[in-house]
Parts: sequence; structure tokens; C-alpha cells
Amino acid sequence: MFTLRKVFLALTIVILFNACSSSSSDDNPTSGTDSYDRGELLVNLADNIIIPAFQDLNSKLKTLQTDKDNFIAIPDQTNLETLRGSWFAAYKVWQSVEMFNIGKAESLLYGSQMNVYPTSIQEVEANITNGSYDLAHPHNIDAVGFPAVDYLLYGVAVDDAAIVTKYTDAKYQTYLSDVIDQMQALTEIVLNDWTSSYRDTFVSETGNTATSALNKMTNDYVFYFEKGLRANKIGIPAGNFSSTPLPDTVEGLYSKIYSQELAEDALSASLDVFNGKPYASTTIGESFKTYLEFLDRNDLVSKITTQFSDAKTKLNGLNANFYDQINTDNTKMTEAYDALQLIVVSLKVDMLQAFDVSVDYVDADGD
Repeated sequence: MFTLRKVFLALTIVILFNACSSSSSDDNPTSGTDSYDRGELLVNLADNIIIPAFQDLNSKLKTLQTDKDNFIAIPDQTNLETLRGSWFAAYKVWQSVEMFNIGKAESLLYGSQMNVYPTSIQEVEANITNGSYDLAHPHNIDAVGFPAVDYLLYGVAVDDAAIVTKYTDAKYQTYLSDVIDQMQALTEIVLNDWTSSYRDTFVSETGNTATSALNKMTNDYVFYFEKGLRANKIGIPAGNFSSTPLPDTVEGLYSKIYSQELAEDALSASLDVFNGKPYASTTIGESFKTYLEFLDRNDLVSKITTQFSDAKTKLNGLNANFYDQINTDNTKMTEAYDALQLIVVSLKVDMLQAFDVSVDYVDADGD
């Protein structure tokens, strides 16, 4: 299992690097191949969806830091439960942010430092034992972020009492603190870049070129849906890319009860972006959906909307703990994968063709 886990982790890294398109921007933006106002779509994405989501994540991570400090100061069951709650609250918001691998997030490989799972117990424990580590080093991408905290709060000992006892050890305190502080610091860097300068660059790049903002953002969105949601959350654990299922690769492995909820949040966030629904309100703005409608592709809009609804139904029918779902009735997992795959085809083939946008990443899983 350890070897297989490493294989899939290596594949994920390769895909992430291949997915990162050039960081250069359009110096002289040109109009797209149609008369749709791409700028309005970019403004809605930046001002009403992306920046508010990062602001909420940063706020949730600051709460996580505070609760972490309280737990380290007084390691008891009450503070452990509070810390777990703030971890999960931030993890839920992360599902609305992970798809935005553009700008500073892309150059920092932010996603790789926040949510590579499963975490490596061996690397986490080696770091703790050694007491010397560079959490930003690529070697540690599976020893940091939300999955590492999942292990540190739920899997580091056999029960809650033993977990609390672990945190009387200064080395465990330091590592937990360093991982959470890094998550918040990285998020603040990305958020500050958006609010200080990148937002204006992003909304100005209205052209239809490989490096224009909408083309890159659309590719990032489709890539996330295909790899981050469909493959990582469902396909890899269910065994769609291996000879047998790999239940140990599920998101939320150690907390045991959050796999389904995180996947549902990710699907809902993806649908909201497609529809142009702002992160913190109900007012609908310009979006992939309205762009397709402008192009008189209402048939495709209806098809994608139905497919999202069908996929939601499939996810709703799964066990809260995907590890248990795979081990008891994996057919439901593969059916959920199939439902998500239909959306991938509609987005990656039909929608990108309608927008005259080329795929900018390498498909490495053979689907």
C-alpha cells in the first residue's frame, strides 16, 4: 500500500506541474473570438467569488490558529474538540478555494501545500522526531496542510485521551503549531496578492490567448473538477485507476466522518462557479453559464445542470465515511465517479470548444 500511495502521489505532482500554464500575462489583451464581455465575467469571479472565499478561508484559519494555541496551552478534551471544529470549518471553506490555482497560488504551488492526501504518517512522525524540517520543501507536501492536521488531531494515537496526552510533548505541540501557522501564512500571501494587485491584472486580461486570465481560469476550473474532485476524492479511492480499491487514500481518512461532506461541498462550489453565484450572497452574476447562453448553447447549459444534479444525488447516497463506503459497497462510489465523469466531458470538451479555449494541461490518467 505504501508503494501504491507513493505512485499516486507522484502522479498527482506531475499532473499539477503539467497543469500550471505560463505565469506570463497578456501585455496587450485582445478581444475574444466572439463579442461576449469577458471582463464582466472576470470581475464577478474576482470580486464576488474568489476574493470573498479566500477572505473567509483566511478568517477560518486565524480561528484555527487561536484554537490551536489554546489547545497547546491547555491540552484537554474540550480544547481538542474546539480545535477539531475549527479545522473542519476551515476545511469546508477550502473546498471553495482549491480550484483557483492562478496567480500567486500557482507560483507558490499553494494547493500542494494545503491538501495532498493521504498524509504520510512516516514523514510527519519523522519530522516530529527530528525536530528539524522545511515544511515548504516539496518532499513535505504530504506532511502538511489539512490532511496532516487530520492525522494530528484524530490519528496520532488510539483514542482521544491518548491524543491529548501526545500534546504534553513539546515536539508534537511545535509540529501542530508550525503546520497550522504555515497554512494561514500561505493563505494570507495569496489573499494579499489578490487584493493588492493581482485582481486588477486578472480582470484586465480579457483576451482569448493561452495566457489570458479567462482561458487560464477556465482550464484551472476544469482541471480541478477532473483531477481534484472526480479523481482524487472519488476515482482513486474507489479503484478507478488501479487494480483494486484504495480506501486509505480518501480525504478525511482519520476523522472518518467527513469524506462525503467535503466532496459535496466541492461539488456545490463548482456548480456555484459555473452559475456565477457569489460566495456570500445569492445575486447571480456573469459566469460560464451566461457565456454559454450568450453563445446560444442553452442545450449545453441544461445538460450540465442536469448532470450536476445527478452527481449530487449520487454523492448524497454515499456513506459519510468513504473508507467504510468503499469497504462495504464500492459500487456506489464507482457510480458517483461515473456521474462526475459525465460532467468532465461536458466541461472539458463541449464547454471549452464553445468558448474556443484549448486545454492547457496534460491528461495523465488515461481517461
